[in-house]
Amino acid sequence: MYYVSRLYDFLRRLAANNDRAWFQANRAEYDELRALWAEDIDRIIRRMTLWEPAMATQTARTAAYRINRDIRFSPDKSSYKTFFSAAFSPFGRKSERAGYYLEMSPFAERHPGVYGGLWCVDRPVLNKLRHAIIDNIEEWEQIVNSPQMLLTYPGWCSDMLKTAPKGWPRGHAQEFYLRMTNYGKFHPCDERFFLDPSWPDRVADMFLILKPLCDFLNYSIDE
Repeated sequence: MYYVSRLYDFLRRLAANNDRAWFQANRAEYDELRALWAEDIDRIIRRMTLWEPAMATQTARTAAYRINRDIRFSPDKSSYKTFFSAAFSPFGRKSERAGYYLEMSPFAERHPGVYGGLWCVDRPVLNKLRHAIIDNIEEWEQIVNSPQMLLTYPGWCSDMLKTAPKGWPRGHAQEFYLRMTNYGKFHPCDERFFLDPSWPDRVADMFLILKPLCDFLNYSIDE
């Protein structure tokens, strides 16, 4: 049986038995599945280096998130995540720059799939990006309205202000982009997507579509 089927079964059983005793009793299975998954994360990174050479410094160890939950400030005291996830960036998974993210889970409410862009933007950076978008609107729209982008990532994954932010006129021609508080794209991927053993290559190719967006955001931050 291909390991992804077993991985999804493990996550379903973990959700029904989300405590340390059950996890420790099934630790050997988890370690085996995690190692197989890590091989595929490394495969994604190797393919990404074809178009992002700086990714050569990254590995599954630097990209993958732990399965343990941080429950210190959460009302949900379950010990473990019911998903596997990794962030891909030449700057590491904890970078505050635009990058790529993958989540695998059997639970649709988790919105598993492929992500890219920038989230949790602090106000000074957000203001800087708004000006960069408006000042370079033709370049921005060429990126976000490219045929591949619209086909694979037709919408935005962002919270929105109700109106244009302070300092910008209401009814601005680009008010939609000004109201965004994140600049993220998302493509849902269910279990069937990952049951195809070629999924790491497909994910890397989907990340490639997002590269112009991430590049625009990052060089706008750096200017």
